[in-house]
Amino acid sequence: MLVKSGLSPLGPLACNTMAPDEGNMYLLGKVGSAEQKTRFLEPLVSGKARSAFFMTEPADAGGAGSDPSMMRTTCRLDGNHWVINGRKKFITGAEGAQVGIIMAKSTEGACMFLIDLPNPAIRTVRVLDTIDSSMPGGHAEIEIKNLRVSADQMLGESGDGFKYAQIRLSPARLSHCMRWLGLATRANEIATDYACRRQAFGKLLVDHEGVGFMLADNLIDLKQSELMIYWCAGVLDTGSLGTSESSMAKVAVSEALMRVADRCVQVMGGTGVSTETIVEQAFREIRAFRIYDGPTEVHKWSLAKKIKRDWKAQQH
Repeated sequence: MLVKSGLSPLGPLACNTMAPDEGNMYLLGKVGSAEQKTRFLEPLVSGKARSAFFMTEPADAGGAGSDPSMMRTTCRLDGNHWVINGRKKFITGAEGAQVGIIMAKSTEGACMFLIDLPNPAIRTVRVLDTIDSSMPGGHAEIEIKNLRVSADQMLGESGDGFKYAQIRLSPARLSHCMRWLGLATRANEIATDYACRRQAFGKLLVDHEGVGFMLADNLIDLKQSELMIYWCAGVLDTGSLGTSESSMAKVAVSEALMRVADRCVQVMGGTGVSTETIVEQAFREIRAFRIYDGPTEVHKWSLAKKIKRDWKAQQH
């Protein structure tokens, strides 16, 4: 369903499979208490509310990005409430969201809190202008000032926030792969139709090897992406966290789909860079996907560390 919903930029929203809601719903289903599920999860599942995940922070303040250990947003216990202060950036869907999950750092480590939105202690500094445009609410910079959250709104236990983030991370990476596989498939359909109708230099574009080969490469990349997704989904279905597998899938799929989107634009020429079709939007959205949930380089670095650990283990 996630792949099919991605065929249209509006599909994930219509089918309630949009990020960050899909990942947030999964996390709440796994970690939330019965009361938290009733209060925060049910409105998301029913489609009556949207959500936001407040994790990344401004780079100019040395805040957390691909390295979550750099988190500067703090939380301290005050009676039966936690008081949260900090700044967040690139918070997808914050504008218009009714449910929020905020990550902050206590003396025990990372924590997650469930909150109702809007809240006067949470101020939108600005909504950023970004290359992509399909996410409802955009990507906001947020200031959190003396936000008081009841202790029963902590998700799980204090200090276990990074562990819960890992529970959310692999399925969220994979659902990104699925959504944008759908969009890249649609872009390729449009480019193929264009190449099979448009003539230049005395024959259809598809009959020119330069164009035909690009479309052939698209089919190869799309099929490889599909199989990579199925493989990773199979790993997750066993109950494994699938951290390394989802990293491999995210890198392989995001890079392959970027190649597909780029070729689609190239095949369609001037039409490809115009808004006459969704091909140019697909290119923009998929380019951003190479950064979402960790850029390619971070995933490769993580996999390289695992290779070294596994090698050392084999020496003993």
